[in-house]
Amino acid sequence: MTNNFLNPITTQTWTNGRHMVRCVKAIQETWDVRTFCFMADQPMVFFFKPGQFVTLELEIDGQPIMRSYTISSSPSVPYSFSLTIKRVPGGKVSNWLHDNLKEGDVIPVHGPVGLFNAIDFPAEKVLFLSGGVGITPVMSMARWFFDTNGAVDMVFVHSARTPKDIIYHRELRHMASRIENFKLHLICEKYEIGETWSGYRGYLSRAMLDLIAGDFMEREIFCCGPTPYMSAVRRLLEAAGFDMKRYHEEAFGPTPPEIREEVKEHAAEAAEAAAEVPAGAMNLVEFTGTGKSIRVAPGETVHSAAAKVGLHIPKACGMGICGTCKVMKTAGEVEMEHNGGITDEDVAEGYILSCCSVPKGDVSIDY
Repeated sequence: MTNNFLNPITTQTWTNGRHMVRCVKAIQETWDVRTFCFMADQPMVFFFKPGQFVTLELEIDGQPIMRSYTISSSPSVPYSFSLTIKRVPGGKVSNWLHDNLKEGDVIPVHGPVGLFNAIDFPAEKVLFLSGGVGITPVMSMARWFFDTNGAVDMVFVHSARTPKDIIYHRELRHMASRIENFKLHLICEKYEIGETWSGYRGYLSRAMLDLIAGDFMEREIFCCGPTPYMSAVRRLLEAAGFDMKRYHEEAFGPTPPEIREEVKEHAAEAAEAAAEVPAGAMNLVEFTGTGKSIRVAPGETVHSAAAKVGLHIPKACGMGICGTCKVMKTAGEVEMEHNGGITDEDVAEGYILSCCSVPKGDVSIDY
C-alpha cells in the first residue's frame, strides 16, 4: 500500500567523485585544532560510512596539492560534513587551511572513500581507541551510534598530551552523561602548571586497558592515531592474544618515505626493463579524451603512462587509498590492487584508480 503522506526526496545525494563545496563555519576546538564545516550551494545529502575520508583539492603558492582528511561529523547530520584539522608545525597544508580557509570559500573535494568504517564491521560491542587528532574517525562513528540510538555497547578511549589538547572534550562528556552504552575514558600524558587532572595519566597499557575495558577481547576494535600509537596498540593486542581480524585501523595520509623510495626504485627498474622489452610485448594505453597514447612495459601503471604523455591525473596517496586518481576505463583489462579508495559500484561501472592499475593488455581510458 502506498503511503500518501510521504513525499519522495528530491535533493541530490553525495557519491564518490569531485564536488564543489563551500566552507560555512570554522570552529576552534582546541588551541591548535579547528573544525571546518562544508555544504553544497544546492541542497545535497552528504551520506557516507562513519570513519571514511575525503581528499581536498587545493592550490597553495601556485601549486596543486591534494590532501586527505577524515570526516569528523556523522551522516546523521546529512546536509553538511565537517573536517577537524590540527595545525602541524611546518605542515604546509594544515597551516594553510588554518590561516587561509574562511567562511564562504569554495573548494573541490573528492570522496567519500575508505574501508575503515563502522558500517562494514557491525558489532554489538565496540572499543574505540584514538590518539591526538586520530579521534576524528572514531568520533564520527560514536556520533552516528549516539544520534541513531544504535544498540551498541561503546567504550571510548582517547589519549592526549595534556587536558587542553583533548578534542571534543565537552561533547564527549555530554554523550557519556546521556546514554548508558557510552563509556568515556580519557588519558593524558601529562598536565602542566595550573592544570588539574584526575583521570588516567601516562600511556595506554595492558593494565590500564584491563581497568577500562576488561572485556576488550570480546569487542570489535577501531583505532586511529599517530603511527607510534597504533603500533603500540597492535603490539599490546597481539601480546594479549586478541583476534586481529577484529582490529581495524585507519591508514592513509602522506606517502611514507619508505614507500616513496620503493616507488622510485620500481620506476627505475621499470624504465630499465622497458628498454629490454620487445615492442610486441608492450601494452598500448590510449587516453581517448585527449587523443594521446603510449606503449608501456608490463608492470607500469596507467598513471605512469599518463605522465609520460604529459597528462596530469591528480593523486594524493599513490597507494590506492584516497581515490583521487579515479578515471573511467572504456576498454581493456587492468590488474588493480587498491586499499579502499574505490567502491565496488564504481568498479562495476568501469572506473579504476590509475595509480595502482596495471594494464593486462591494451586499454582505453577516458581522460
